[in-house]
Amino acid sequence: MKRVLLTTTSFQDTPGQHHELLAETGWEIVRERGPLSEARMLELVGDFDAFICGDDAITRAVLEKARPRLKIISKYGIGVDKIDVAAATELGIPVLFTPGVNHTTVAEHAFLLLLALQKNFVAAVDATRRGEWKRKTGHELWGKTIGIIGLGRIGKEVAIRARAFGMEVIAYDVYWDADFAAGHAVRRADTLDELYAASDYISLHTNLTPETHHLINADSIAKMKPGVVVINCARGEIVDTSAMVDALKSGRVGGYGADVLDVEPPPADHPLLNAPNCVVTPHVGSRTYESVVRQATTAVKNLILAMKGEKPIAQVNPEVPIPPAS
Repeated sequence: MKRVLLTTTSFQDTPGQHHELLAETGWEIVRERGPLSEARMLELVGDFDAFICGDDAITRAVLEKARPRLKIISKYGIGVDKIDVAAATELGIPVLFTPGVNHTTVAEHAFLLLLALQKNFVAAVDATRRGEWKRKTGHELWGKTIGIIGLGRIGKEVAIRARAFGMEVIAYDVYWDADFAAGHAVRRADTLDELYAASDYISLHTNLTPETHHLINADSIAKMKPGVVVINCARGEIVDTSAMVDALKSGRVGGYGADVLDVEPPPADHPLLNAPNCVVTPHVGSRTYESVVRQATTAVKNLILAMKGEKPIAQVNPEVPIPPAS
């Protein structure tokens, strides 16, 4: 019998057709509550044919121990920065993923964070719950400029919503969709410096790569408008935490809305948790009943196809052949 390690908590906790689809395979499913550390993964692997994983640490050491039985990794979601894809490719392990399933809900979450900061939502709710009536003046989004770094699926959804709020939109992306930009009045920034200088708000929607690690740092913040608001629904490591904390304390950055941190879950003394004008949510931007079912169903369908030796819906390393069914 095939054995599959399932670690994603939202997959497990959310009802939907993905549970029935997985049960119908007849595979033995071993459930863990991720994201799992490298140490925990090393304790578990070795007797699994496949993973359905979230943001677990799937390092070269984990992959080497998981061989030769491990045949397929099916990523629940689109971010694969916690998987050593280069090692998986070298070892001949296909890595599958689920693009196009969570762009709507993540874009909505970006605006949740932005509105919470601009309308002083958290402080207002906390005050009224304490029996206080504190009315702090906020800001409109109308007429402001939002800079979007990464105009992929999620970035495009942010742009559409920004235009509905009456905002000006400028974006930076190496791969530019001219038709979309023209249809939604998105101005192209030729450089990140141009975007920094023009934006009242900056929303991050780029992948975490060596090039984007600490993309937002003391130097880049210095090029932004004083009082800029930064929204991060991408990856925590794109922002230099210490630089952001310093900028929030000085007022150079007017607000930081983050659904992701550089350490997840964070320690109680993580500096962003108590930084001024900072709103942090626990990586739930893609966690809606609608999005979870889409992601989970696609992850299971990917795995079923690959286990049959057939082409999956989406593969990160398509140069690695899908192994024949056994």
